[in-house]
Amino acid sequence: MRTYDNPVIRGFHPDPSVCRVGDDYYLVCSSFEYFPGVPIFHSKDLVHWRQIGNVLDRPGQLPLPLPGSMASRGLYAPTIRHHDGRFWIINTNVSGGGNYIVTAERPEGPWSDPVWIDLPGIDPDLAWEEDGTCWCAFTVPGIHIARIDPVKGEVLEGPFPTWSGTGLKWPEAPHLYRIGDWWYLLIAEGGTERGHAVSIARARSPRGPWEGAPANPVLSHSGTDRPIQSTGHADLVTAPDGSWWMVLLGTRPRGYSPNFQVLGRETFLTPVEWDENGWPVVAPVPERHPAPAGAWHPFPALPARDDFDAPTLAPHWISPYARPDGSWSLTERAGWLTLTATGPTLDRPGYTFVGHRQQHHDCRAAALLDPGTGRGGLSVRMDEAHHYDLEAGDREVSVIARIGPLRQTVARRPVPPGPLALAVTVRTTDIVSPSPEFPGIEPTGPDTIAFWLGDPDAPGAEPLVELEGRYLSTEVATGFTGRVIGMYATDGTVAFDWFHYEPAPSA
Repeated sequence: MRTYDNPVIRGFHPDPSVCRVGDDYYLVCSSFEYFPGVPIFHSKDLVHWRQIGNVLDRPGQLPLPLPGSMASRGLYAPTIRHHDGRFWIINTNVSGGGNYIVTAERPEGPWSDPVWIDLPGIDPDLAWEEDGTCWCAFTVPGIHIARIDPVKGEVLEGPFPTWSGTGLKWPEAPHLYRIGDWWYLLIAEGGTERGHAVSIARARSPRGPWEGAPANPVLSHSGTDRPIQSTGHADLVTAPDGSWWMVLLGTRPRGYSPNFQVLGRETFLTPVEWDENGWPVVAPVPERHPAPAGAWHPFPALPARDDFDAPTLAPHWISPYARPDGSWSLTERAGWLTLTATGPTLDRPGYTFVGHRQQHHDCRAAALLDPGTGRGGLSVRMDEAHHYDLEAGDREVSVIARIGPLRQTVARRPVPPGPLALAVTVRTTDIVSPSPEFPGIEPTGPDTIAFWLGDPDAPGAEPLVELEGRYLSTEVATGFTGRVIGMYATDGTVAFDWFHYEPAPSA
């Protein structure tokens, strides 16, 4: 029997929404303050996903103004649907413009410029009746609904309040479905932390009245010892064989109490059955589960190393807030990614950074860079106030730790001019066993982040320093994102010959 491992999309890929067109599935996630925005994935089997682009890949589609910018703003939860021969995505830009719709004939794009909708709130959804009437459910706070013209962005009726859950905090993430003779309203509640839950109600009309499922919440790992936590913000999809599945976000915290999650909220998959009364029964989210029946379609793995020989950056590369023309180039030095500084520090928005989501608890990232007369290197980033930097410049390599209001250089080594290899390794920290001298469990963070001059697997590599990973976790930094490991420049121009990311053998 085929099985799959959760999460099905690793690393910071929260708030998944999915639709099926024939035998193909398409899924989008939140991207918050990162550009390009709204990564879009394709699958043939709900298990194996390949990123095929980003929905908002032009600066004009994605205003993320720097004045007043902060981490975990930008693009909140999107919904993707296929209707009348087109793909539709509705989403919220909390940093500018509010709710909008974009459309495309093909999921790879190009996607249209945003059509803005005069509706407040976040987490909007789209659903159509058979006569073409379009409904938008959204979070204000509380769940509201409106009848809209999705082409013009006009509100035709409402908005008016609708069912808002069982009384848990922060009802959000509504999705409307017409299934048989019923309309179902699926929501998240309980907050997106450990109390996250999925609840559902149904009515004969989108206008209500609504009745909640007797077993609500239909899914929650709150208060359990399951390794997957914070389960919620779900979307439903049917497979060609008629089976039902749920995609949702969850976290995999590590370390001592209260546990720390560093990868962000990831995308998980779990099966759904329906009981004799027409209510969904959702299985607890497993680490491993029998796979959906039918086609099995793994995609070739992405190369661990990007040599920057392609004419464009791969779609998984992201930058905070913007990636202005002139700040990066793949042609200025053939076979190299050159980054030109747009700001003098990673402590404030407006710098040049191109990053890769950390997707494994145990991993290694490395790059060969030529700082020239500039300054830059590798950074492990949560936000402007929480990052560790391995920096080269002025014939010196240093490691800088920024933790809240504190910034300190914790290691420094002289280096000769010219290209050099820098590396970051992340290793999960085990909880220390009790000892006779110190009985009880010793508190530990989630992992250790080590910085290297040279390739850690090659002779001559020099370890620089190891730092505690908890300070680059959601529980410390707060917010809705996960770690991103990337290349940056804060002075002049820095060139990168390659970037290498791979899970450790135990990951």
